[in-house]
Amino acid sequence: MKSIQISHNQELQVIDCNIPEAPVEGEVLLKIEYVGFCGSDINTFMGRNTMALNPVIPGHEIGAVIEAVGANVPDHLKVGMVVTCNPYTNCGSCASCRNGRANACQHNETLGVQRNGAMKQYILMPWEKIIPAGQLTSKECALVEPMSVGFHAVSRAQVTDIDTVMVIGCGMVGLGAIVRASLRGATVIAADIDDEKLALAQQLGAAYVINTKTENIHDRLTDITQGFGPDVIIEAVGSVPTYQMAIDEVGFTGRVVCIGYAKLEVSFQTKYFVQKELDIRGSRNAVPSDFRAVIRYMERGTCPADKLITKIIKPEEALDTMKWWSENPGKVFRILVDFR
Repeated sequence: MKSIQISHNQELQVIDCNIPEAPVEGEVLLKIEYVGFCGSDINTFMGRNTMALNPVIPGHEIGAVIEAVGANVPDHLKVGMVVTCNPYTNCGSCASCRNGRANACQHNETLGVQRNGAMKQYILMPWEKIIPAGQLTSKECALVEPMSVGFHAVSRAQVTDIDTVMVIGCGMVGLGAIVRASLRGATVIAADIDDEKLALAQQLGAAYVINTKTENIHDRLTDITQGFGPDVIIEAVGSVPTYQMAIDEVGFTGRVVCIGYAKLEVSFQTKYFVQKELDIRGSRNAVPSDFRAVIRYMERGTCPADKLITKIIKPEEALDTMKWWSENPGKVFRILVDFR
């Protein structure tokens, strides 16, 4: 079967792997239809993802159909069902797992990063990781995982309908946070440097948009929030300036939730931590309820899924596409690989 393999020195090739054996007890065999390339994959390709295997088969944003089920798999998982997957592992014994937060497992291995992923024609998965997708298509399923990461950040921020929430970064994860905060009734502000992404953020629920490249972020926030500042800021970029912006601009007693990984050390005016009495929280991966919430949202039919997909390619086009992406990093929402 066809599989895509990435090395850390900007090498990508389509390799031939054996089709998995029939599923054993507790396993489900999936026929992959669509898999999304994500930011971790371009970082692996560019040699910037130190967490990834080298080489690695990428892919953890999955749209698939159940091909076969092993013994003792629950009856609700049936052959022919369209599904997505929870791509994270957990050890069951670290502090995070002990505290019921397996998404932040100290020893997590995500598909396509610390272990080979789903960018191939078939994959075996434990039944517990299979998430039925309701009325979604397999193409829509490949958007669920990245949006769920944004949904989880909103849960970490404990957003309610009285909050003003600014999301910094309107990629797929940031857009997920915008959708979820809007669904919870919050007033949402989207911040980015790309007007096209900001227009989509507004379509997905942002009441205000700020282009931080052309506008004064502090002045705009002062005007929008009547001088109070946002109650919540969600950092979904992972850069030194955006981390600093979050701390500087959040209102007193506000919450800052960090999703993005900054590649460099970040210096802060730590007086704001104390003076503002801030809650600063990390947000990692997602939990099953986040996946279900994204699926329910997408089943409404109001999500402009086609606008979230920059390209759909075949495996043989992946190398040229990754080279193009590396030269145009700000222009990509999601690239899907079609394995049908």
